[in-house]
Amino acid sequence: MDPHSRHSQFNTRKPKAGPSTVESRRNEVPMKSPNPLESFSKRSSASSSSRSASPGLSLMKDRPMATNSRIKQDEQFRKDIHLTFVTSALQQKAQGNSTNFDELVDQFNLKKPSTSAPPTPAPPLRMWILALSNVVSRLERCHSALVEAVVGMPWTIMDNAFVKSYTSFVGMLVSAKPEYLGTVLAKLAHGFTYQSGLQTLEAALPESSNAPLTRRVVYERIHYLLRHIITLVPTLPSTLQPLLVKYFPHKRQSQAAQVTYIRNLLQVIDYCPELTDRILATIIDRAIQIDVEIQVELEELEEQLADREEAELFELDPFDTIVGQEGEDSDSESDSDDGDGLSDISSDGGEDDDSDEVTEVPSDYKHINEMVQKLDAILKNLLDHFNNAHRKSSPTPTPSGSRSHSRSDTPLTPLDQPILRPDSPTLIEEGRAFRRTQFYTLLSIFDRVILRTFKSRYTQFLIFWYSSLDPEFSDVFQGMLVSKALFEEDQPSVTRAAAASYIASFVSRAQFVDKENTRRVVACLCDFLRSKLDRFEEEAQNGLQPSRMAQYSIFYAVAQAVFLIFCFRWRDLTHDEEELEDMDGVNAPKSNWMGELDVVKHVVTSELNPLKMCSTNVVMQFAKVAHSVDFLYCYPIIEANRRSDYAPNSGDNDQLKTKAPLFSLAMMGNSMQMELNTFFPFDPYKLPRSGAYIEGVYREWSSVAIDDDEDDDDDEEEEDEEVAHTGAISIAVNGTRSTEDDGGLGQSFGGMSISPIPVAMSGVPMSVS
Repeated sequence: MDPHSRHSQFNTRKPKAGPSTVESRRNEVPMKSPNPLESFSKRSSASSSSRSASPGLSLMKDRPMATNSRIKQDEQFRKDIHLTFVTSALQQKAQGNSTNFDELVDQFNLKKPSTSAPPTPAPPLRMWILALSNVVSRLERCHSALVEAVVGMPWTIMDNAFVKSYTSFVGMLVSAKPEYLGTVLAKLAHGFTYQSGLQTLEAALPESSNAPLTRRVVYERIHYLLRHIITLVPTLPSTLQPLLVKYFPHKRQSQAAQVTYIRNLLQVIDYCPELTDRILATIIDRAIQIDVEIQVELEELEEQLADREEAELFELDPFDTIVGQEGEDSDSESDSDDGDGLSDISSDGGEDDDSDEVTEVPSDYKHINEMVQKLDAILKNLLDHFNNAHRKSSPTPTPSGSRSHSRSDTPLTPLDQPILRPDSPTLIEEGRAFRRTQFYTLLSIFDRVILRTFKSRYTQFLIFWYSSLDPEFSDVFQGMLVSKALFEEDQPSVTRAAAASYIASFVSRAQFVDKENTRRVVACLCDFLRSKLDRFEEEAQNGLQPSRMAQYSIFYAVAQAVFLIFCFRWRDLTHDEEELEDMDGVNAPKSNWMGELDVVKHVVTSELNPLKMCSTNVVMQFAKVAHSVDFLYCYPIIEANRRSDYAPNSGDNDQLKTKAPLFSLAMMGNSMQMELNTFFPFDPYKLPRSGAYIEGVYREWSSVAIDDDEDDDDDEEEEDEEVAHTGAISIAVNGTRSTEDDGGLGQSFGGMSISPIPVAMSGVPMSVS
């Protein structure tokens, strides 16, 4: 028989039965076993068989071509069958039957199969999400297990289509069911952590992709969802803030863990400015906790750790790490025990010699090195954030000291690209208002956290650098410190003394504090000294007992502030030739110094004797500078104070009687004594990465120190030798005097600290409330 004949049985084609059944489509969209739609397949097959007799459908069977309408029809059919199952499962769960509901929940519990088990195809999760999006209003408390499973699934590693559907579903969920907002936000906050990426190792990836998935993409998806929720729930910040604090990494966790979470928090500020103050306060508080543990000189640390290769391992941006290829956190586990760290070593441990501490230096220095690297990275990210915000809000070039740029941006938000804006007055004013708001936020955090914490070395440089951006900021910061130190008598005395130390160190070290502001601050400090000294002399003349010790402890702190500022800025405290020319003969000054400094001579020779109570290093350097510039000769008083320490009963010497201080060191208290002798907030900045911001705005001692060649007189040289000898006496942290040679006062001012060098001291923040 001719096979090409039209009448041949070879030309007979069995009619197709219409759209393929669900059973045949299982090969196209494999489901997890057991298949929750299996019970629906039989009914679907029966209905499709009944449709096959339709003459309209029979016309389509001759050409089994996948047209667009055919694809859309098939897609809609799958959506309908998933929606039918979800609706039935929710209804049956509400009635007490949880069989189908449990199968539905199981679809979102992705687990990584064992190596011996055969690969299991991923379920069509997007279809389930689309189905749930249509029944959000039916989700009740009895369905919480399903919501938790959906929220807890690793959705950030799915394909883009699924991420969009998931984002839409979560938005509808928190809008229709606010009781689930806390669950959703807790998962998002945890997703910002470095450890959250490790959960993908426990889940089967839904699809293979040639392009590796980095943490940057994962975190950007979380931010995208959070931004979407914020637009729907205006009250979200109040719920989100405590969760962000809850998941903040412990200070013992690795540098990568700290930086990853902090960068994500700083990105939250960009689209949720209501949380700016609380997020910055949380980050700065963590920086303070790490900062106070660093109580050794970094030069000494580098000598102990000659091999610095470990410090360079973190150069790789953690956001560029491929998900699933993270290394182990080297220092998060090894340092998990606080008992092995420096937090147990106290500066109040007594007056034992330092030989016992030297034996523990290797392990302690390794721990400190890890803390230094963490603090440096944290401060650099904060300064990067401030710098980027300043650049975006200012059409003018960024000031000196902000040459570092952030790499925390994502491909979707390229912050490193220059932003060109018209130089309009409106834009300039908006940028200025933004920077002002940011500054006052940082100033408030400084007042609440930094000012009331002792022993911090670097965290306070955040406000130091930000003050350099605008003369207004510097002026406001100085005004706040002067007000707290001199006029706010309701403040604790230790806080007022700390404010005096801050204003002295700030004016001395900040290059952007000009001559006019320096003179204004010194005038305020000198007026305070004059008023307290007048009050003291009046009480002495009337035979009254001196006022509260707290008042005179502030007197000594302010006197030390004047001594320190004089050492650095004495050139700005003299009258210019132009000023002298403008004055007539009647109003001409008696000396070349500003008039307010006259009280310093009276203070030094008074019975309060600040040269004995203040920091030895500051006193000796002040004496040297004051004598070199013909301002004041202090050496007889200093020598008398030194002798009085070794001859307390030598009452025959009238000079010693007049110079003995009215208040003893014991009367001042340990905290105030430590404040006066060891706390100089803006000592040289030694952190390598974040230090690039400070270099351009910081004044080094070497730039203002007086050369020894300026003193040519033989007698003055002999006096300098005597000063070097007496300068060997320093006040230790515990209040006792040490006779160790400090290596010279000039080295002390130019080195890490003008205070005595504490070795391996603890870092317990002392809050004053």
